[in-house]
Amino acid sequence: MRIIPALFLGACTAVIAPCGAAGEPPVSRTAAPEVLRTWVDARAGTGAPVHWVSEGGVYDYPSGEKLLGMIGFDSSTVIWPDDPNGAVIHLTRKTYTYTDPVSGEILTEYKGRPVQPIAYPYQLIRYRMRDGRIYGEVEQGVGESVQRIKSRNGMQVRKLGRGTTAITASVFLDFPVPGGNRYQAWENYDFFIHSADVADEPHQLSWQRYGALPPFAGEGNAIYHLLSWRVESHDEFPPALLEWARKEVPMWLRPPADLDEVRALQAGAAGEGWPE
Repeated sequence: MRIIPALFLGACTAVIAPCGAAGEPPVSRTAAPEVLRTWVDARAGTGAPVHWVSEGGVYDYPSGEKLLGMIGFDSSTVIWPDDPNGAVIHLTRKTYTYTDPVSGEILTEYKGRPVQPIAYPYQLIRYRMRDGRIYGEVEQGVGESVQRIKSRNGMQVRKLGRGTTAITASVFLDFPVPGGNRYQAWENYDFFIHSADVADEPHQLSWQRYGALPPFAGEGNAIYHLLSWRVESHDEFPPALLEWARKEVPMWLRPPADLDEVRALQAGAAGEGWPE
């Protein structure tokens, strides 16, 4: 499995977070600004795991030729803090793989080179609101390579029409990597949260990325584009994606259970998915 640096962004359960009396949501969720609550509920759910499934492609830059298709998903849950002023914690696991640009068949090799899926065994994201924007801080990686990436400008929140909230996060990545090189990429996330009377699917995402081609695909830069939507159960996954996940990445079908699991992954004690 290959892990690349990136951010990709009801009910209570005793495993995830303590609930109020009779299963009531945490006070901090109830007291949260409406915009923050709307965002967190849509992105990470309200306790029970939710999943965002994705499909799209990788395009050569600047020719625009479609080189690869992409499919994948993330599994997420949330921990609301006891303190109303504390950060909301979003726990997620995500994985994406590549497909033939014409047939859609999941690839195991490309031009004679093995295809490595993108796989994050966890991401720990903390959300806060400030000056009308949502700010996120991401932890990812293992051992001495654990990274903490902070949102510089926050996520922009806009109302579109009578029943749609658009939340935009632009991510500019530029940091050193082993060997003296730099990791540089741009990503943009446009989440659309619709009221029930506007769309049958109320949770949607359009994601774009400009950065290096996957290592197995050679040198050069590419445009990545994915469309994503939320599902509540594995039964709603596209069949081919679910079959691949159950066979190749079953751990990713559930989010991290709690912070203890995240800390174990960071220490390398639960190393599935981390490179050798």
